[in-house]
Amino acid sequence: MRLFAAVLPPDDVVRELAGEVARLREVPGADGMRWTGQAGWPRGGAADWHFTLAFYGEVDDGLVPELTARLARAASRTEPFELALRGGGQFGHGKALWAGADGDLRTMRLLAERSEAAARKAGVAMDEHRRYKAHLTVARSRDGVDVRPYLAVLEDFRSRAWTVDELVLVRSHLPRSGIPGEQPRYEAVARRALGAAG
Repeated sequence: MRLFAAVLPPDDVVRELAGEVARLREVPGADGMRWTGQAGWPRGGAADWHFTLAFYGEVDDGLVPELTARLARAASRTEPFELALRGGGQFGHGKALWAGADGDLRTMRLLAERSEAAARKAGVAMDEHRRYKAHLTVARSRDGVDVRPYLAVLEDFRSRAWTVDELVLVRSHLPRSGIPGEQPRYEAVARRALGAAG
């Protein structure tokens, strides 16, 4: 299974972001970007707007129960925290455009580190550790593009704040149809409450 741990924004925040992305798609040249989904995933279907905490790649089915148990422990040791979408940025000289985060980013980084450590302890082979940067990808480009016009649109964007109260283990189903622009499909494998209730 191709897995990652994530934080999912609530439906109303997804709708706020969808409005902002509609503005971004009006920027000249936006039709050359591959825009990520916006259907209110996973409750509403196909959208892939999420904050990845730790990417695990292909995980042997036999390791999933141990990984899930260790993620439950990581979640229970992390108190719920406030988060909002705010502003944006890019990676790879314009190859990825993202919405940023605001709020208790220290606790979010801690949850990301615990999600990575849970995988290592469960026997999941992990790439080298990189400092966590909270971001929610909204578009990609094969070739680097000048993202300054998009960042100008995102500069004043801020969603309502919400309380993150769960960690979600997500399975990614990669496109197989060969249809250009097809997005991966995502499925929640496990949800674990944050804090003592977890």
